[in-house]
Amino acid sequence: MPKEKIYLPVQVGGSSENFQGFERDNTGENIAQKNANYCELTAQYWAWKNRKADVKGLVHYRRYFSNGRTRFFSSADEKLKNVLTAELLDKILSDYDAVLPTKRNYYIETSWSHYKHAHHIEGLEAAREVIREKFPDYLPVFDEVVRRKSVHMFNMLITRSTVFDAYTKWLFEILFEVEKRVDISDYSEYEKRIFGFISEVLLDVWFEKNKVSYKELPVMFIGKQHWIKKITRFLLRKFGLSDKT
Repeated sequence: MPKEKIYLPVQVGGSSENFQGFERDNTGENIAQKNANYCELTAQYWAWKNRKADVKGLVHYRRYFSNGRTRFFSSADEKLKNVLTAELLDKILSDYDAVLPTKRNYYIETSWSHYKHAHHIEGLEAAREVIREKFPDYLPVFDEVVRRKSVHMFNMLITRSTVFDAYTKWLFEILFEVEKRVDISDYSEYEKRIFGFISEVLLDVWFEKNKVSYKELPVMFIGKQHWIKKITRFLLRKFGLSDKT
């Protein structure tokens, strides 16, 4: 974990083991039992319902915002010394409402077509239908966002608590309704993380509709990158074989 005091370690999921020094997302009002399908969003839900702070956010055990430098780091420990600091965050939030990761560019396909190639498209189709029914004023923004070739990925953000809580409330109202409409019983274990995947698209929709200003920062990946697994998974999805593995 980073040494900066702005980071609160939270252990997610249903393990009976408790990591020393970590909060648990299965305390208070929570959806920890949904972690296999909602991924890191169970921690976001927990922070929304149980934490009081001026600023809230979400980063991952192996993904952090950097302090803005883009350089080679020789080790995970060196990377951890270069994560976003409280001092820099204060400066950013004096000019912007939020911090988001640098956008990922797909270049040859849109956010919608990328999702279709990578996942089961009925999940995103259901999300669009829920937005059309429950939040129709967001629908034009949704349609514009999914036509683009870049998106803020990873479900990472840091923002004022009023923004964090409002966004999270909207997000889960959509995801809980999608959960009722999409049968994922025959999905692979990877694809059962559907609600984490959908939310990566929805973040830009809410931020743009509500005109939230943000500063982009690079994301640092801590630990080894399993590129062979990533490439294999991509090729399996590309040829429609992801659910057979």
